[in-house]
Amino acid sequence: MKIEGVSALTLGTRDMAASVAFYAALGFELKYGGGAAEFTSFYCGTSYLNLVAVSASTRYPWWGRVIFYVDDVDAFYAKANDCGFETEAPPRDAAWGERYFHVTDPDGHELSFARVLTP
Repeated sequence: MKIEGVSALTLGTRDMAASVAFYAALGFELKYGGGAAEFTSFYCGTSYLNLVAVSASTRYPWWGRVIFYVDDVDAFYAKANDCGFETEAPPRDAAWGERYFHVTDPDGHELSFARVLTP
């Protein structure tokens, strides 16, 4: 028995329109919903990234970080910067064998875009 992957990740958002614009600008393809919806789903490879509307007063404790594997970390970093999104730092190679960078979405959810380094 083994875990084969993640079907979907669902994040709460206080501002659906801002979150949909953020993810669309990064290249996520809309599957369902949109800026005025209570629930939105994006294609994410063979999985999905879902957004669900929550109250503006909802507070998030630090929950962690979602990591998306991408084909070109530096291209995603350039795209995030071109969109005016604030990243934690430029892409870097990690001791555990990945190249990555972090960006935070409009609701404070931490995202990492990464690629396994080839030897």
